[in-house]
Amino acid sequence: MSSQPQREMNSESLEPRPRTPMSDAEARNWLQRTWDDGKGFTSWFQQVHHTVIGRRYIITAFCFFLLGGLLAALMRIQLSHPENHFLSPDFYNQVFTMHGSTMMFLFAVPVMEAFGIYMIPLMMGTRNIAFPRLNAYSWYLYVCGGIMLYVAFVLNTGPDVGWFAYPPLSGPDFSPGKRADFWAQMITFTEVAALAVAVEIITTIFKLRAVGMSLNRIPLFGWAMLIHSFMVIFAMPAVALDSSMLLMDRLISTHFFNPAEGGDALLYQHVFWFFGHPEVYIIFVPAMGIVSEIIATFSRRPVFGYPALVLALVANGFVGFGLWVHHMFATGLPMMGYSFFTAASLMIAIPSAVQIFCWIATLWTGRINWKTPLIFVIGFFAIFVLGGLTGVMLASVPLDTQVHDTYFVVAHFHYVLIGGALFPLFGGIYYWFPKITGRMLSEKLGLWHFWLFFIGFNLTFFPMHILGLKGMPRRVYTYLPQNGWGTMNFIATVGALFMTAGVLFWLYNIWTSYRRGPLAGDNPWGASSLEWATNSPPPIYNFDELPTVNSRTPLWTATAENPVIRGLRIDDREVLITRVLDAEPDHINSFPKPSPWPFWSAMATTALFVGSIFNGYALYIGAIPLAFTLTMWFWPKKHEIALEEAEGVRR
Repeated sequence: MSSQPQREMNSESLEPRPRTPMSDAEARNWLQRTWDDGKGFTSWFQQVHHTVIGRRYIITAFCFFLLGGLLAALMRIQLSHPENHFLSPDFYNQVFTMHGSTMMFLFAVPVMEAFGIYMIPLMMGTRNIAFPRLNAYSWYLYVCGGIMLYVAFVLNTGPDVGWFAYPPLSGPDFSPGKRADFWAQMITFTEVAALAVAVEIITTIFKLRAVGMSLNRIPLFGWAMLIHSFMVIFAMPAVALDSSMLLMDRLISTHFFNPAEGGDALLYQHVFWFFGHPEVYIIFVPAMGIVSEIIATFSRRPVFGYPALVLALVANGFVGFGLWVHHMFATGLPMMGYSFFTAASLMIAIPSAVQIFCWIATLWTGRINWKTPLIFVIGFFAIFVLGGLTGVMLASVPLDTQVHDTYFVVAHFHYVLIGGALFPLFGGIYYWFPKITGRMLSEKLGLWHFWLFFIGFNLTFFPMHILGLKGMPRRVYTYLPQNGWGTMNFIATVGALFMTAGVLFWLYNIWTSYRRGPLAGDNPWGASSLEWATNSPPPIYNFDELPTVNSRTPLWTATAENPVIRGLRIDDREVLITRVLDAEPDHINSFPKPSPWPFWSAMATTALFVGSIFNGYALYIGAIPLAFTLTMWFWPKKHEIALEEAEGVRR
């Protein structure tokens, strides 16, 4: 976990005495002082606790969501009627590129990881996420990458080559200037941050679980984040490599994608979509975990088919890597390739269908408590199933060839991603808002939010199926009246107004409830997982006594005789490390204290990345301050050396 000393842990550390709601006040005060990251301006840059960084990630991701939504509104206004000149052609190209890049790279993946950062340590019953300084570093890097992209956009240097940046359009011959360079380097920022978080979440789930939480007792959201993180580790290097090769073609005259010099433009597409289709499931899989948690809680029963749900998530993760070429059916492939990727594109629907049937069975046999989180899940059912059906249609090579690069694909894409990710995400916000803030969101405003957004979504994107079948291509700036696309585009723009109104209701709900919403209590939903076993919001040390687990629903089956963990020092940031399979105690590890060096390392990394856009020598020059900040990051402090010496004497 860190360079901190470790101590052995054994079964004698489990004491079968009755648990109390809180330890004595003196112990809590010690824990508060030990785990507190400090207050004030300078302390803000040193904080490393997962709840602090998780809140920052969530807020930042939704700020980018609002920016991406604003850009989408500009596009819908431009396309609301034929021959509109609301936006210039050049600015429109920047807007649709920024919209897609923002939603895919700056919102969808980071927001799922944000909830993982906040919730996974609580669900696992530990006091912090693994590698907390790396966690803080990842957030700074993510923010800097987003700021860089939007500063370029404000300066009229925003990327204008689509969120996928296909060469040769994005190559040096057809995109002079720095627009595509900023897009390519933004990919580097966000993928490094995503990879860091993935490593943290995997380590936390495997090694920091509560005693008794064997692999078959991990909450389904924990399984979803584990699979998500492995997918990030296997998929993200591909797009980082792709964007780096594009950057080298543009900056130092390599020819990876230049056919005239032996390169291949289709190589870019293969590498990009090897990331790009798993990316859909990288976004989708955590949303499935959120759905499982919500359905179990509001059905008042354990989720039906736990093993099937876990295996379905694993199948999504595996099969998701085997169907990227269905994005490239129009490029010309061997017939065997068509057959293989058609079969894989059809097969991916099976694990998703298994999950839906398990959720329906849970609701069917439960005692349903109709609250806003569950209503968003029901909306997800309707929209995601329709998006999945159009996905099965697009697996057919003849039909895909006919509607390729039309608004039919745009409609399918948004039905799957907004229906499959954003609706569960909104449900998760209503579900976990009391955990994060200690306040309840308004149910009345939540219903307004749901119905406006649900109706607006279908008004916006269902007509796009028809537009695609009528031949409207993607990424067009405007169109002629005689094309017959004006009515459906106007309906889609009206739907976007409904969606905007729904989001405004949601923002108003967040604002008013955070300030004066009713107090939630520790477990307002009567949920079963460990994040609800502590106060809402949780203290900085999460748990006064580390919990133990005896089932998949620990809060529903807990007894007064549940053992508690003893042996952790309260004057040092000690956490219990458990074994991967059975979560038995292994040893105790001491986590690092707050540090400003993750911030300075992120600033040095930012200088290196941004500088390399303008001059290749920035890589060499920027490596010097980066090496210095990383050295200081890991340099042992006096109290750490003293603690290690004391532990050596104790042994």
